Amino acid sequence: MSDNNTPAEPVPEELSIIVMSQNMDKALGSFIIATGASLMDVKVTMFFAFWGMNVVRREEHVSVKKDFMGKMFGWMMPRGAGKLKLSNMNMMGMGTSMMKGIMKKKNVMSLTQLIEIAQADENINMVACEMSMDMMGIKKEELIDGVELGGVATFIAAATSEGSKGTISFT
Repeated sequence: MSDNNTPAEPVPEELSIIVMSQNMDKALGSFIIATGASLMDVKVTMFFAFWGMNVVRREEHVSVKKDFMGKMFGWMMPRGAGKLKLSNMNMMGMGTSMMKGIMKKKNVMSLTQLIEIAQADENINMVACEMSMDMMGIKKEELIDGVELGGVATFIAAATSEGSKGTISFT
């Protein structure tokens, strides 16, 4: 209660999600939880670090200046959500194709569709780890629209805010 005997404004609930994996199933899980939480009016911060950066990379090549190691990372890593593979039972891509087929048959949104929803959702804040970007030679221009840059302090501020209801990690 506030001083004038009126109820205090409720603190918005918040959820933090760490995405450190480039595996399709783990990325899918993170976006299902993020979009579901948003539907429940929960503010979500998704923090992409290390291999999770590949989830929010543009699928098309972006011409940017990089050093040798940055070029090597860029060449070896999957570019965008459509290129991600399963963490288990991938079987040289067959498992990933089977999973995508089952998802379509069962009317489960694709990872790309879920990412598009998250990009348009005011309750979902996607943050790319600047240190991971620097280490892996990823430039801001290579990220999908709607991804902000931040560091550990950005994540800690979201994870420890007054309305924080927890943190989920996809590694």
